[in-house]
This record gives sequence, C-alpha cells and structure tokens, in this order.
Amino acid sequence: MQVHTHTFDVVVIGAGGAGLMAALYASRNQAKTAVISKLYPTRSHTGAAQGGIGAALGNLEEDHPEWHAFDTVKGSDYLGDQDAIEFMCYQAPEIVYELEHMGVPFDRTPDGRIMQRRFGGHTNNKTGKPVRRACHAADRTGHMILQTLYQQNLRQGTHFFNEFYVTDILFHEGRVAAVVAYELATGDLHVFHTKAAIIATGGWGQLWEVTSNAKTLTGDLPAVLLRRGLPLEDMEFFQFHPTGIFKLGILITEGVRGEGGVLINDLGERFMEKYAPTVKDLASRDVVSRAIYLEVKAGRGIGGGKYVYLDVRPETVNKYAKLDGRTNPDGTPYVVTEEILRKKLPDIIDFCKTYLGIDPMKEPIPVQPTAHYAMGGIPTTIKAEVIRDENNTVVPGLYAAGEVACVSVHGANRLGTNSLLDIVVFGKVAGKEAAAYAKQASLAPLPKDAADFTREQLERIKNGRGNERVAHIVAEMKEVMQEYVGVFRTEEGLDKALEKIRELKERFQHISITDKSSKYNLELMEAWEASNMLDLAEVTALSARNRTESRGAHWREDYPKRDDQNWLKHTLIWMENGKHRFAYKPVVITKWQPKERVY
Repeated sequence: MQVHTHTFDVVVIGAGGAGLMAALYASRNQAKTAVISKLYPTRSHTGAAQGGIGAALGNLEEDHPEWHAFDTVKGSDYLGDQDAIEFMCYQAPEIVYELEHMGVPFDRTPDGRIMQRRFGGHTNNKTGKPVRRACHAADRTGHMILQTLYQQNLRQGTHFFNEFYVTDILFHEGRVAAVVAYELATGDLHVFHTKAAIIATGGWGQLWEVTSNAKTLTGDLPAVLLRRGLPLEDMEFFQFHPTGIFKLGILITEGVRGEGGVLINDLGERFMEKYAPTVKDLASRDVVSRAIYLEVKAGRGIGGGKYVYLDVRPETVNKYAKLDGRTNPDGTPYVVTEEILRKKLPDIIDFCKTYLGIDPMKEPIPVQPTAHYAMGGIPTTIKAEVIRDENNTVVPGLYAAGEVACVSVHGANRLGTNSLLDIVVFGKVAGKEAAAYAKQASLAPLPKDAADFTREQLERIKNGRGNERVAHIVAEMKEVMQEYVGVFRTEEGLDKALEKIRELKERFQHISITDKSSKYNLELMEAWEASNMLDLAEVTALSARNRTESRGAHWREDYPKRDDQNWLKHTLIWMENGKHRFAYKPVVITKWQPKERVY
C-alpha cells in the first residue's frame, strides 16, 4: 500500500445530502474543500428518500413553523432537544426556497407554488388533523435534491474523491489533524491533512436483516470515533419504518398514506383506527410500526403471515377519504383517480412491479416494518460541532451532520420528511462553521505514522488464516439484531443478543478472505465494514438494555411505560479498551413540557 498525502482546509466525509450541502457552503466560504465518498455522489442513499421535505410553507392550508416544531417535539416522544428543533423548523421554509432556486424541481400547485402533501405526525395544532407540509418532487424528492446539490458543487469547484473508504481520523492535542482513506481502485492509502473534518456518512441500517438502507450504510465513522475514544449518543433509538416491502425491506414511502393509502389486516379491517383514532394511518412511525407488530402477533397478519396490506387502490382511497370527511384545500371532497396516483407515485408503482410483480393500482402491497433510520449517533451541538462528553466539550475542527449526527432533533422517533430537512439545514451549518474554523486555524502537525493504524487493520484482515467467513458472521449478526433488537425488546432478548454479538466479535478474529489483491478488493472492505457493524451492534444492544423504559422507537415489553422521572435524558456510551461506560446529559426543554402523546 503506497501512501499519498493531500492538504485541504475542509474535508467532508460522505456525499449524500448532508455532505454535499456542507461541501457547498464550505466552498462558498472560500475553504479549499474535498469530499470523500464510498460511492459516486449521485448514488448516495439520499437518493432513496421518496416522500418529501417538511416545511411549514402554508401553500395549501394554514400552517406555521411553531406547529412543525411542536409536532417534531411530540414525535420525538419529548427526547428531542427543543432549541435545535425550533432552529430547524424555523429554517425550513427559507431552505426549501433556497433548494428551489438551486434547481430542485418541486411539484407545483395550479398557481405555481410548491405542492405539499400530508405525512405522518404532521398536524394542524388546532384540530389535531393531518396538515399538508411535505414539499415533494413526485416520489423521488431525495433523488432530485441530491442531483441538484452535486451539480452546484461541481459549479463551485469542490474536489471529489469517489470510491474512497475513510478508515481513520487523526487528532493532535485534541483537535483534528488528518483523515485517512483507502482507495478502492488502487489499494493505496491517502492521508488528507486538514484543518476541519465534517462527517456526513448516514446511518447503519445494515445491522438488521430487513432494512431499507443501502449496502453501504454500515456505520463506519461512528465506529472509527468509538475507537478514537469519542462517545456516541442515544444509540438505543433506531427507527423501523412501518412500510417496507415484505421480506425485502425496500421502502414504500409514507407519501402513499399521505395520498390516502390505508393499512389493512387479514380481517379486512383498517386497523389504525384502533391505535390512532384521530390521524389513523398518518400517526408517527413508531406508533404505526408497533401497531403492525401487534396485529401480526394477534394472528391478524395476512394469511397468518408477518405482514399486512398497504392499500392504495383508487376505490379504497376514495372509500376511506369519504368516511374520514377528507377534503381538498378548496373544501371539495378528496377524490383520486388511477391517473392522479400514477403521476404522484411513479417510483412506488415501478418498485412494486419490479420486486413484487404487482400493480398497486390493482392489488394491495404486502408490507412489514423495516430498519430505517438512526436517531442516535455522533453527538453534536446546534452548530454541528462534535462533542466529547456530557458537558458538551467541543472537539476542535470536527463536525457532523445528517443521520450520522445526533443534534438531537429527532429524539426517540423521527417524523417523516424531517430527515431531508435535517441534512440540508445542518449540512449548511456544518459547512459554514467548518469554513469559519479553518480560516482562523492552522494545520495541526501530521504524524509520520498517520496511515499505520489503517494499514495494520487491513493487513490483519488480508493475512488472516482462520476458518471463519465474514458473510456468515454478518448474516448471524443481522438475524440476532432483527430478532432481539427490533421493534419490541426485552432484557432477556437483549442479553441473548449481546451474548451472540460478543461471540461473533470473537469469531471475527479468526476470519480469512480469499481475495488477496490490491485493486478493487471489495471482499477486504466488506470485512472491514463488518468489524464496524459488530461494534455498533454491541453498543446498540447495550444502550437498549440500559434504558429501562419505553419511549419512541425504543419499546421494552418488560418496561412498557415512558419514565420521565428517570429517563428524560440522553445516553452517551464510550468504548474503552474493550469495555463500555455510560454517561448522561439533559434534554433541552424550551417551552413544551413532556406529556402523553395522543394521535
């Protein structure tokens, strides 16, 4: 492995929406900026975001940023930090218009304004009923944002290093010194000497067997920081999206229910009326996922199976729209046709034909909860600065934004459309803050052995002589996470998960790979990714066992009540010399005191 050295003011790790927004604003603020990505940028996972970006524009009915902020606090089961939530929601209209001016082709109302649709958990705070707040570009909103931001970065002159795997971050006297990456095409190592680094690598849904997440979402950078002595926050909170395609996990956007689709059990019942009488199928994701699980557990899954139907056939939509008294913005009854739905949901219809062989305009879609989104992650301030302890001590020169970061604007449960909003709001903040820091900072000394730790890790994997296979270890990890660290959890199950994960970590020490080549050695990188997933699986299960309450996406069957007296706080977890320790920090409350969530 040859070692190449580069020098930049700001290095952005990850080329999804958060990374591209951060890079754009760092470049605009005169910082020499590099983006390092596992993938070609337009293949990043932001492109899979379908339904919309939340903003209280009020284009179709009354809406306010204050309502958006309260819905986000309520959706977070009161674990979200309210100062950060208010900042994000009040920034939302401005940033959506900014995206529009950059070129994002949002759908339009007849008079030319940005079209908006209903989405789970977003309500009119006066009536409690769903409000149109999701700004969308058909059902491929994330794809359109990703393409637009990449084009803007090319225009701005941002430097891209594609198909590079970041394997380490180096520090000197507590501040960022360099980023180390492995180049897939050559097998060489690259050291990026930098003043500031922004982590924007997304989530780690690949820990679970059924997931909406791309194969690349393996939690590499959170694992890197754990090894460098930094904590992760709220790792027990991982969201299961209620409507993934049965067995495959491929996402069926909440926008389907926003357009009027309903969830049906084996008895033909619209069962969400029992669990969320006011908003029904548009309750928050944790509520809907648990409802599906309970219907299946009670034997009301389709044909006794582990799934239910999502029915968006026009006749079904119109039937329930009439029963609900659903109306258009002008007060007329809400009625859809097959032509309207095909125009609004083209990708979903195509997915169903490709992966299921069905036309959702003619048949209902089989769905089940799918591992979808990390609410926890790398702890940051509202300025996207990474922190090292429960006192919010900042790590100079290190920033994080998007799903990989925990600000925390999502708390225990994220509302749909808030992920796209999060990545552009805090991506912008991270880019501006990192550029400002780089202007006044000097480069930290670069150690001569900068690439040695990475080289040691990769050589150990490449030269392994054991009889264990990485694919078998990963498959067993996914199975145990799905079984015991899923929608519902118990102490007994979490103990079993931890026992198995620790066994897998030991077995990982005895792996061998067959590909010993230097160029395009995907087997080598998949093994390295597996080591990251095992570390994150362990801290996720430990954090879930530690939190003895039910809140948002973390639901303990043995502790079914939310416990604000003991657990209205964020969890921090460290990994030190193979051991783990916890600390806590308070939730920021500005105006909304915790109360029971009612949908």
